[in-house]
Amino acid sequence: MSGTVKFYGTGRRKTSVARVWVMPGFGNVTINDRPCEEYFPIYSLQHHAKEPLIALNLADKVDVWATVRGGGISGQAGAVRLGIARALVQMDERLRPILRKGGFLTRDPRMVERKKYGQPKARKRFQFSKR
Repeated sequence: MSGTVKFYGTGRRKTSVARVWVMPGFGNVTINDRPCEEYFPIYSLQHHAKEPLIALNLADKVDVWATVRGGGISGQAGAVRLGIARALVQMDERLRPILRKGGFLTRDPRMVERKKYGQPKARKRFQFSKR
């Protein structure tokens, strides 16, 4: 991260939190000091994380630098995606309608349901015996 203009966005998904900086560049995506392809070994997660850039044809015009903590790789990819979208809106407010229409600015509210007492999991019940 050099002395260039940076735009910041925070992304959250499940229990993952991503801090994302977007700056003019050549399409380098770095997550936790590793290339995106190395950090997300599954192609679908790489694509999911970069979706806002692909939708706006900015994949080779901006560099992305992100730190991600918590959760698993699926939640982290979703957090990076939201963080990138929010940072792009900081960069250029005119991108907001396109990102909104694509659903990139909506925080996914789904969380893991808590386990209840007297049950082995959140919804699963122990076997019931009448007699």
